[in-house]
Amino acid sequence: MVSSKTTKRKPAKKNLVIVESPAKAKTIEKYLGRNYKVLASKGHIRDLPKSRMGVDIEHNYEPTYISIRGKGDTIKELKKEAKKAKKVYLAADPDREGEAIAWHVAHILGLDLDDSNRVVFNEITKDAVKESFKHPRSVDMDLVDAQQARRVLDRLVGYSISPILWQKVKKGLSAGRVQSVALKLVIDREKAIRNFQPEEYWTIPSRFQAGRLKKNQFAANFYGVNQKKKELKSQADVQEVLQLLDQKASFEVTKVVKKERKRYPAAPFTTSSLQQEANRKLNFKTRKTMMLAQQLYEGINLGSRQGSVGLITYMRTDSTRIAAVAKHEASQFLQKEYGVEYAATKVHATKNPEGAQDAHEAIRPTSLQRTPASLAKILTRDQMRLYTLIWNRFLASEMTPAILDTMTVTIDQNNVQFRANGSKIKFDGFLKLYKDDQKTKDNWLPDLTEGQKVKMVETNPEQHFTQPPARFTEASLVKTLEENGVGRPSTYAPTIDTIQKRYYVKLNGRSFEPTELGEIVDNLIEQYFPDIVNVDFTANLENELDGIEVGKENWTKVVDEYYQPFSKELKDADEKIEKLQIKDEPANMDCDICGAPMVIKLGRYGKFIACSRFPDCRNTKAIVKEIGVVCPKCKEGQVVERKSKKNRIFYGCSRYPDCDFVDWNKPIGRDCPKDGHYLVEKKVKGGRRVICPNDDYQEEIQK
Repeated sequence: MVSSKTTKRKPAKKNLVIVESPAKAKTIEKYLGRNYKVLASKGHIRDLPKSRMGVDIEHNYEPTYISIRGKGDTIKELKKEAKKAKKVYLAADPDREGEAIAWHVAHILGLDLDDSNRVVFNEITKDAVKESFKHPRSVDMDLVDAQQARRVLDRLVGYSISPILWQKVKKGLSAGRVQSVALKLVIDREKAIRNFQPEEYWTIPSRFQAGRLKKNQFAANFYGVNQKKKELKSQADVQEVLQLLDQKASFEVTKVVKKERKRYPAAPFTTSSLQQEANRKLNFKTRKTMMLAQQLYEGINLGSRQGSVGLITYMRTDSTRIAAVAKHEASQFLQKEYGVEYAATKVHATKNPEGAQDAHEAIRPTSLQRTPASLAKILTRDQMRLYTLIWNRFLASEMTPAILDTMTVTIDQNNVQFRANGSKIKFDGFLKLYKDDQKTKDNWLPDLTEGQKVKMVETNPEQHFTQPPARFTEASLVKTLEENGVGRPSTYAPTIDTIQKRYYVKLNGRSFEPTELGEIVDNLIEQYFPDIVNVDFTANLENELDGIEVGKENWTKVVDEYYQPFSKELKDADEKIEKLQIKDEPANMDCDICGAPMVIKLGRYGKFIACSRFPDCRNTKAIVKEIGVVCPKCKEGQVVERKSKKNRIFYGCSRYPDCDFVDWNKPIGRDCPKDGHYLVEKKVKGGRRVICPNDDYQEEIQK
């Protein structure tokens, strides 16, 4: 008998793919199949140490990288899997930060940097991922150096100025390249508002009627005298014009200009335009927008049949370019769903912002077949709102322009001219899908002809005053930073977050206001480190970082050119800045624990009330604003205005926690005549109303 032995086959080695996030890992592993194992580094695994500068200024700005605390298990697993892998691929995000993550991972795993093991893709779809693995490349050291230069510069600035602020002002403060410019923009705007001197001006809005029918009435406004535009700066100017008119006599239509005007759709989203539009239309903070966009990019589980799928292209981009295949899909979709007349036949001319990188497409859906309606039961409410915004904006950008008929009419009597403007939508084009910020309501005039007589029905001169510039919102601050070339879209969210966390600015409604602490810090930095808050200087540095990315600049040379003059400013500041005393204000109350006077202190998160005997007595209280209404629940305490952790205003009882009364709407101190429940002032569309939360009773608020 011949005995046969069965030999066990060793399992075939798998390729190891390393990405940043676990969500992305799941999606990609499904696409690549069983010959690949995908693990996540969970972001950076090496960085500069937190406890010290970590940059050797004397030796060519050599950075000292260490493994990030808490990443030990992740590094151990990556090393273990890399040893037994057939090949290791680095698939971090396709930008500077992603390239740096890939480089750090390669260093820790001992990979050859000349090896073609770096794969990048602009969208996480099956075709895009598989195609990227056909064209791996080596780690791009120019991209890595650009990220290193930014990281080293930010460390040199932050770890040099912050200790001075701690010593001279108070602990816990910080300064940075981009955040200092953002803070200065907010403060300069506030100074402009404070220094603003309103100027009086007048208008003469009037109503005219053509013929006998009331439906032929239309609005017109005073334009000028003797065909020259005239500004009305006082009531005397208005009376001078009115004395030239006989309001009972006819006016003559002297000029009618009819035109057809096209309104083109906006370009698809870049990172900054997405942040701005999401803030304006959805009231999302920039950080929230980027977090949701990251989720949509990395993959959403669409169920057992499809699994996890990336719904949008890469969300860190400043290009408006769209791939030809996506344009073709948009054209086919529009022709089928809306009609041939809605699909653009010509490419809309869009211009990338100055200095924009064109490595990635604009932000768009990975497939138009995944309509917002088809994902309604899968996405969270906020994911759905952002995805719908991206989907609509991209599709609208590939639609035909809206066509408007416009009409401008000049009306004359005794060489005094009034003008009327009208428009109506002739063809809605992209407006069928995406409403822009411009007014699109029809305002059509009667069919007037030159030489026609019309009569003035009424005239109502109005006094106005010029208004100060508006405070920055998140959207307008992002827009200004981008227009000035300060920072890059991926830095805006953490920058805005930092100046709020440091309590340099606070949100009042949706607008930023600088705090006293912010103004102190800005004043010191502007006086002793003028280059840091100089917009042009910071923008030029961004251009040099871009130059490093494309191999035109040496990163250590750029850092040195920046640091040498900065180091002289540091020495000068340390010697000249005197320690600032932020004086406590009397709170006009005594401590309910020890009886000592209470004072108002400025802390890291704003002002608060504390005992003057601190640290012997640690009694503190929040500063609250009374609204002059007795608590409707306990009838003893006062209703006070408070703020939630998310900075949303609500109203509660001053006797909390003894009384737990709370309401998001402002109580007004009166009861409902129907059921006796307390009334509140509630924000509604078009203004505010007094309502009863318990029934349908409502009152208009008298202005």
